[in-house]
Amino acid sequence: MKDPTHSNPEACPDFVARSSVYQEYLAEREEILRHKWIESEKVGRDIGFEQALQDWVRKHRDHWRANRRGGASCSN
Repeated sequence: MKDPTHSNPEACPDFVARSSVYQEYLAEREEILRHKWIESEKVGRDIGFEQALQDWVRKHRDHWRANRRGGASCSN
């Protein structure tokens, strides 16, 4: 009988936790939450995750990704 953890990566939480895609998602999410906090403080109310996400993607994502990958910064 086959070991299900070898044929199904989702059955192994360590695989997901070590995934570079998942790590990138967590890092980006942390930046969005930081942006949400900063922008909410500026306006004196919670702007919500969706607004923070849209604003962060529009204003900061390209530069953040370039810096994370060690590439040249974008001109925005």
